[in-house]
Amino acid sequence: MTEKTVLVTGGAGFIGYHLTKKLLNDGYRIVSVDNMNDYYDPHLKEDRIRDIGNHGSSYVFIPVDIADKEALNQVFDQYQPDVVVNLAAQAGVRYSIDHPDSYIQSNIIGFYNILEACRHHPVEHLLFASSSSVYGTRKTAPFRTTDFVDHPISLYAATKKSDELMAYTYSHLYGIPATGLRFFTVYGPFGRPDMAYFKFANKMVKGETIQVYNHGEMLRDFTYVDDIVEGISRMIVCPPDENEDGDRYKIYNIGNSHPVKLMDFISILEKAIGTEAKKEFLPMQPGDVYQTYADVSELEKDFDFKPKTTLEEGLTRFAAWFKAYYHLS
Repeated sequence: MTEKTVLVTGGAGFIGYHLTKKLLNDGYRIVSVDNMNDYYDPHLKEDRIRDIGNHGSSYVFIPVDIADKEALNQVFDQYQPDVVVNLAAQAGVRYSIDHPDSYIQSNIIGFYNILEACRHHPVEHLLFASSSSVYGTRKTAPFRTTDFVDHPISLYAATKKSDELMAYTYSHLYGIPATGLRFFTVYGPFGRPDMAYFKFANKMVKGETIQVYNHGEMLRDFTYVDDIVEGISRMIVCPPDENEDGDRYKIYNIGNSHPVKLMDFISILEKAIGTEAKKEFLPMQPGDVYQTYADVSELEKDFDFKPKTTLEEGLTRFAAWFKAYYHLS
């Protein structure tokens, strides 16, 4: 048990929901904020909050947009969090092509507001979500956190790289212990309907055709959400030590470190759902990448942890949740 208060932004989101449940179980007090936007069905977010349930004074949910600086500062003033886990962001690579404003508002302005709040309300540790998309079209694999990542090919990726740079600056100037987490294709129950596995499942059960990009020639390092949450929970109480420059800042990959071919992924999902998908093969989409592959050696070294859930296990659990949630036979 712990007396620490953790602020989870994006707390009604996919990872935020699972992390909140884990941290409540571990004895933390959780302050959860989310703007409940309609990028995907808000009812899913509402159901996540309902599923978390009533934990008395240990859990509070506040509908706040991190881009609203005054409202965010009021949360910091009132609850004085010891740790901040920033998961709030406008997600999605393809969506950023046509809706750039929302990415600047949430991922840049919103994260700047988080950094400013941590500056004026000192915290023990700031953890923030980055993304494997920062690696761009990198051809050498696995992807290492020491790799050159200055060529993002989507605005989403550019905002995540910007977050890393801003966090480093604030850590250096104001002594904020900060850890960035590059997530690799997170999936699982209560997931995001805009992601491929969820969209595929929806279309498969309706007998509709799924769109398979780059004619199926892609590799993805799919990471089950429980592994992501386990990694974060281990990091919370372990802010970075000072490096040779006196900075307390670190970036980690969190991925399964086992890329899977897209067509193999579809086959596993078909088996889990119990139906064969109709497929339409299309070219690569703008902003998309051929492969992702996480090197997690730093994660193993510092936290004795490596994601281990197989895709077969993870998609079976997702399919069971999906069928129950949507009342499918």
